[in-house]
Amino acid sequence: MHRTTLSTMSTSALGLGCMGMTFAYAGADHDRSLRTLDRALEEGITLLDTADIYGPRTNEELLSGWLVDHRHEVELATKFGAYSLEVEGRSPDGRPEYVGRACDASLSRLGTDVIDLYYLHRVDPLVPIEETVGAMAELVTAGKVRHLGLSEASADTIRRAHAVHPITALQTEYSLWTRDIEADILPAIRELGIGLVAYSPLGRGMLTGTITAVDDLAEGDWRRTNPRFQGDNLQHNLDLVKAVTALAEEKGVTPAQLALAWVAAQGEDIVAIPGTTRPERVSENVAALDVQLTGGDLAALDRIAPLGAAAGGRYPEGAMRVLNG
Repeated sequence: MHRTTLSTMSTSALGLGCMGMTFAYAGADHDRSLRTLDRALEEGITLLDTADIYGPRTNEELLSGWLVDHRHEVELATKFGAYSLEVEGRSPDGRPEYVGRACDASLSRLGTDVIDLYYLHRVDPLVPIEETVGAMAELVTAGKVRHLGLSEASADTIRRAHAVHPITALQTEYSLWTRDIEADILPAIRELGIGLVAYSPLGRGMLTGTITAVDDLAEGDWRRTNPRFQGDNLQHNLDLVKAVTALAEEKGVTPAQLALAWVAAQGEDIVAIPGTTRPERVSENVAALDVQLTGGDLAALDRIAPLGAAAGGRYPEGAMRVLNG
């Protein structure tokens, strides 16, 4: 595993999204999740991503026990503000007075005295971004946070935030079936020297080729409500995955490895954080960094999955309203 840099923050070239260990996807197992964290570290993954709403709270709590022995070996990222854990119905919540309390709560749950990368999970349309980031900057001054990040922010919001305090990373969805940031957001963060942390680089599991129908998803799996996994959208997207799978077979790799290799090929300033709860999947994902894509491969993938190729919104309608805020 080689190292890379998100702005001024050194980290592994691949991270681990921990959300599914307690949240959103059915069937997670506590002990297996801990083994997955062990495998990730063995494979050289040091960037771990969580958030206060995953559970809520339980994801950070799960990590805390594992971090007792490994905190000094990893870069720990968490997020706040997708919705308030104080005020019912407040979503998002970027109030300056909430920032410090949310951070202190995460520090307590994680059992650490500092967060390496602290994100605003969603931009609050009722609060100027300058005020939210100003309060986040105070956490850096206090030594509670090392680096600041934004998640799902527009190019204009990123510029305004970066003028208040350097933003180290933007976290947003980026994969072969979600490429909308290429229009203006990716150029903006590159102009500012901000790194990209790509979540759902495997299309919420679709790009692994293991999902063929909604019934493949367990009861309680939130993807059952996701437009891209429903009706005609699902069939359209399965056809896209079929084409990706065919190219992967030609190269002798798995569809997941091909999809991750594509993200890695988009630049050294991008770190993907595929989520899994299985140790063997961690090893499969890490092996993707060794997959060499030729110019022909990249051109073929551009034909298979150009911008806008996936059918359906990437979230249900209500959640779409707070993306790229």
